[in-house]
Amino acid sequence: MRVIVCVKQIPDPASPYELDPDTHFLQRPADQVLDDTDRYGVEMGLMIAEQTEGSVTLVSMGPAGNLQGIRQALAMGADKAVVVDDPSLRGADTLTTARVLSGAISREGFDVVIAGTESTDGYSGVVPQQIAEFLEVPALTFAKKVELDGATIRIERQTEYGYDIVETPTPVVITVTAGVVEPRYPTFKGIMAAKSKPIDQVTASELGVTVDTGQQIISIRPAPERTAGEIIEDDGDAHLRIIQLLEQAKVI
Repeated sequence: MRVIVCVKQIPDPASPYELDPDTHFLQRPADQVLDDTDRYGVEMGLMIAEQTEGSVTLVSMGPAGNLQGIRQALAMGADKAVVVDDPSLRGADTLTTARVLSGAISREGFDVVIAGTESTDGYSGVVPQQIAEFLEVPALTFAKKVELDGATIRIERQTEYGYDIVETPTPVVITVTAGVVEPRYPTFKGIMAAKSKPIDQVTASELGVTVDTGQQIISIRPAPERTAGEIIEDDGDAHLRIIQLLEQAKVI
């Protein structure tokens, strides 16, 4: 099977970051890492490819930088990568992002597209579903377990009360939750091999996608500082104050 895994490079969460003073957009450094949630999607893609003697192609959108994050995923075992690096996409919303990624996926050809449920620097959680709509294929979301039966994909979808069992024939888009599999660690051999694996860098126009970001950040302000909590001395009636606070919060 031809497996596409959507991945994203993000600034290292352990490092300080800055916003552009004019646009208020995040200034993305050249050194970026693979979004930790994407490691589960890469591992799931590798497992499906190994079962079907298929291939795994990474698809990403954003500033390429030094491609550190992409090579981390290649070192796990993916075969190649396509990175859409286009300055005109700065400030793109989820719909534009999904349209661009769909263009790259369609150009590569696919049987299964895998993504995390959401990126840790955006948290929109809707891009994979939008990709499925553009590709006109089913979306199996929030998978905590994925099984392959011939050309049929079956998942256990995490819910509030347990899980649903959902299946569909390929082609399909799947989103996986953390813990769906245990991601492998790149070996030294894999790290060295990643240096020579093909990475295709393209622009939106080369994919035939018309860009209309149309998104601006008007202003930003610091989050309010946390205030000190109320200290209640219990003289035997502290429970009354607790009940009052719970009523104010409409908990009871």
